Amino acid sequence: MKQIIPVVVINDVQDTVKILSQLRDGGINCAEITFRTACAKEAIELGVKTFPDMEIGAGTVINLEQAVSAVDAGAQFLVSPGFSDEVAAYCVQNKITYYPGCVTPTEIMRAISYGFTIIKFFPAGVFGGLKALKALSAPFPQVKFIPTGGVDLGNMKEFVDFDKVYAIGGSFMMKGDVVKNCKEAVKICES
Repeated sequence: MKQIIPVVVINDVQDTVKILSQLRDGGINCAEITFRTACAKEAIELGVKTFPDMEIGAGTVINLEQAVSAVDAGAQFLVSPGFSDEVAAYCVQNKITYYPGCVTPTEIMRAISYGFTIIKFFPAGVFGGLKALKALSAPFPQVKFIPTGGVDLGNMKEFVDFDKVYAIGGSFMMKGDVVKNCKEAVKICES
């Protein structure tokens, strides 16, 4: 089954346990808690402590300070919307899994130069979706993608079926009935 990486925005640290419980109840054992809010570090710390069996990472990591803060909080992986040389160098030096955001051949080549072959493709819907992923896969056969942004339950299957997709990312499963959305996403990945 392809991995699913929910993009989780936590505005109040007290919501952390409820939100991560919903993901688990829906069959997803992973969360990318974004650094878009003031309580991101605390939410990651609480999530890692409360759910040691879950893979909890930090998303929207755009600079070295956030990367260090996330890792100090226990984040098991880092995700960026774009490519950051300082975050990439820090992750290589500290052997931390990093999924940089790349949409152009130049950005992908930069990621490869650091040794990263799994990249976030964001926003997938804006930058050509599956058609773009297929085109980029030709010159970069070693790369796998995590399409995020513009992926939802309605079009997820087409991405899942492409062998160069490592995982599906997105906040779409966090809208409405989270448990139901997660179960549906897992079902799509398993089919």
